[in-house]
Amino acid sequence: MTTAPTATPADREGRLEAPGPIRGAATFWELVERRADRSPHARMLVDEQDRELTYGELRDAASTMAAGLAELGVGPGSAVSWQMPSTIDTVVVMAALCRLGALQNPIIHLYREREVGFALTQTGATHLIVPGVWRGVDYVDLARRACGTSRDLPVIVDLSADRPGGDPAVLPPPPAAATDDDAPVRWIFYTSGTSADPKGVCHTDRTLIAAGWGLVVASGNGPDDVGTIAFPIAHIGGVDALASMLMIGSSAVMVEAFDPSTTIPLLRRHGVTRFGGGPAFYLACLAEQRKNPGQPILPALRSMSGGGAPKPPQLHFEVRDEIGGRGITHGYGMTEVPMIASGRVDDTDEQLAYSDGAPVEGAVVRIARPDGTDAAVMEEGEIRVKGPMVFRGYTDSALTAEAFDADGWFRTGDLGRLRPDGHVQLTGRLKDVIIRKGENISAKEVEDLLYTHPAVADVAVFGVPDPARGEMVCAVVECKPGVGLTFEEMTTFLRGAGLMVQKIPEMLEVRSGLPRNATGKIQKKDLRAEYVARLTH
Repeated sequence: MTTAPTATPADREGRLEAPGPIRGAATFWELVERRADRSPHARMLVDEQDRELTYGELRDAASTMAAGLAELGVGPGSAVSWQMPSTIDTVVVMAALCRLGALQNPIIHLYREREVGFALTQTGATHLIVPGVWRGVDYVDLARRACGTSRDLPVIVDLSADRPGGDPAVLPPPPAAATDDDAPVRWIFYTSGTSADPKGVCHTDRTLIAAGWGLVVASGNGPDDVGTIAFPIAHIGGVDALASMLMIGSSAVMVEAFDPSTTIPLLRRHGVTRFGGGPAFYLACLAEQRKNPGQPILPALRSMSGGGAPKPPQLHFEVRDEIGGRGITHGYGMTEVPMIASGRVDDTDEQLAYSDGAPVEGAVVRIARPDGTDAAVMEEGEIRVKGPMVFRGYTDSALTAEAFDADGWFRTGDLGRLRPDGHVQLTGRLKDVIIRKGENISAKEVEDLLYTHPAVADVAVFGVPDPARGEMVCAVVECKPGVGLTFEEMTTFLRGAGLMVQKIPEMLEVRSGLPRNATGKIQKKDLRAEYVARLTH
């Protein structure tokens, strides 16, 4: 690992900082201050307009904004929602709320009235920070419509019209450190589930800092690395990325919306060494690379990394061979546990392609059979997790009780195996198993095979109700430009790949695009609902 500069300035408590990554921070604001003391002039972020933010500037700008927010009534424990795009201003807002010890609720900028209204009501937000009009959407108007006729309307802070600011000298002391057991909830993220309403996921600074440290160790990143924040900053991955950057003092290129034709030249110009995202981002980069084979679109790239959804094994080899670098050091996490496992650049190609990495530092993983007993090596079961990065529960206590087993293990709802080398191998979701004539079929197994067909750019496989079979297997495919896929070609290919006949899809539809959420993950729940509706009407 590349280490930080050897200079060791005193931190705010008079301690001497040792070289290397910052460890032992108990709050996010402590991380901001310690990094600003150590690397005040180091670049942290650069955006699409080449505006830069150093670590010292982040501390100063956040302190000024915190003073302004305090004048508006924000203080320790205040519930503050914000719906902002991935901009430098948003990072300043996040740090300012950390300085005040507020409870912040990031809302992805793509959410609309229903989701925003639900979050505001459940968190009891007293303030909502928005960007004004951004990319044609009036977020002030959206907020008012989301609040409806509620008597307890939050104070809407339009950052484009009236940026809060004040004298940091009048601020109270920063939030005090706390033990793991006593640490207050300071973050609520919302994630979709199987129910109609989103689930509020409660994190402390300590849980998110533990996840960030897991990322630091697994990635091997150092202060000279240049990463990317090309996904919604309000996603749990945004805080994870910022925490790891603060620990090591690296920089990142931040873009408001990922567009391969404009974003990739920007990343190339700034010498990006680590590209973060997920399968949808990997695929977009591959498509751009294939327009000019032999001319690396990211010549300084060391690896691509990310999570959010399982990757097809073949994708690692395609990225390695066509774009360059080590390939994909894919990770596994979720809103409830931001970092569970991750690939590393020194893993073998087999490990990077066919596993989701080893558990990160601090995470303990077990595979449970349906009866709760431990599965054997390479036996499929539910992935369960313990560790300091596990969330503190949901805003709905009933959901919390269901999420943990009797021994305190978090039940991820994911199916997987522990390999002999200790790596985790995702095999699907508990609710993503198709039961056809009593035969359990892994949707991911079929997806991974179909992805290797030369015509397939991406694919979703799911079960739809069928009176004769219980469920039948449906495949929805997005093809590469200029090619197609027939049902006969699909079945011939899968038979040739050795897939048992019972697992071969009975339905195939080719579409120009697949529905995705804000982080690029395919919305299989929406697809399934669409096809079930078709078949029942």
